[in-house]
Amino acid sequence: MAMTAPIMRAASGKGARYAPESRPLTDEKSGRRLRQVTSHPSIHHHPFFFVPAWDRAGEKLIFVSHRTGAPQIFFEERASGELVQVTDRGDLAEWSIYPSPDGRSVYFTAGTGAFRVSLDDFSETQLADFGAVEMREKGMIGAAMGTTALSAGGDWWAIPVKSGKVSRFVLTDTRTGKSSVMLERDTIGHPQFCPDDDNLILYAGPLTDRVWTVNRDGSGNRRVYQREDRMQWVTHEVWLPGKRAIAFVDWPRGMRLIDLVTGKAEWLHRFPAWHAAPDSGGTRFVCDTNFPDRGLHVIPLGCEAQFLCASEATSEGAHWGGPFPYNDGPVAVEARQHTHPHPCFAPDGKRVVFTSDRTGHAQLYEIELGGGSQ
Repeated sequence: MAMTAPIMRAASGKGARYAPESRPLTDEKSGRRLRQVTSHPSIHHHPFFFVPAWDRAGEKLIFVSHRTGAPQIFFEERASGELVQVTDRGDLAEWSIYPSPDGRSVYFTAGTGAFRVSLDDFSETQLADFGAVEMREKGMIGAAMGTTALSAGGDWWAIPVKSGKVSRFVLTDTRTGKSSVMLERDTIGHPQFCPDDDNLILYAGPLTDRVWTVNRDGSGNRRVYQREDRMQWVTHEVWLPGKRAIAFVDWPRGMRLIDLVTGKAEWLHRFPAWHAAPDSGGTRFVCDTNFPDRGLHVIPLGCEAQFLCASEATSEGAHWGGPFPYNDGPVAVEARQHTHPHPCFAPDGKRVVFTSDRTGHAQLYEIELGGGSQ
């Protein structure tokens, strides 16, 4: 079905409002109702799978759109369905974005600085200037994506900054704008504040030694899981809310859960989840799949995976189809992240958002969790 160009209600740039692009769909395999959120023939994607795509009230769906010729922050206003442009700049690090829980702002890095943009008047505040640094590692995966982390209360923002051979973990107080380096090491990727403790941060170390935590003041830096052997592929670690535990994908054998008190890593399930995000209550995961693509699934704790819908995304990354490739150092891969579904739950747990380039361009989709034949 051909897509029509959106009609703008204001001049392009900050604050521009685009007519709703939403259209209903039905997943052929499950019978569930989907909603295509965007339709412009350009790249769109929500934040990375462990970063919330909505504000806590579910009133704004935050995403990135390339429709202006460069990646910009947008949101869909739930009440009107209109799409609102938030930024207008040429240096946005598109995977760095992190919405504030109160729905009033989005944090992001751009160039070599860290910023907060208001979703009310679109004004930007620079919170940090990192100077002459690379900011991110080279590549398309892991630390090269430049993801950042905001604490559950929104008071602290953690930003990995690559500077020469060193990665600095910078902590910014969002209330005062004061920044400090809490940790330096070889690589720091995919930071995540513990949802139940603003003092504890999960991050990914080297691809051969992934799962680490550190306290907000830089103390207590420790490995919380060590690979069993050179064949094991540990990836896509996330906090499980309410459990003080970290789940990770043991690709492609299933998922494990690390109890931070005992240090034990028990199997959660043996389903080949790829990117798996928990709901806010820590009772289930939603995941995509690859090699083969079995579609999106919901996995309640202690239960079998339940088919949700087909993603029909191209899910670039041929390296996922073989054994762990990084034992002998970095490997160049073609894995544009907007081709991955990266599903995640809405705050109320009633919907899931994902990205798919099924139309030839990456677009946002929502699926309702009620109903369906499976």
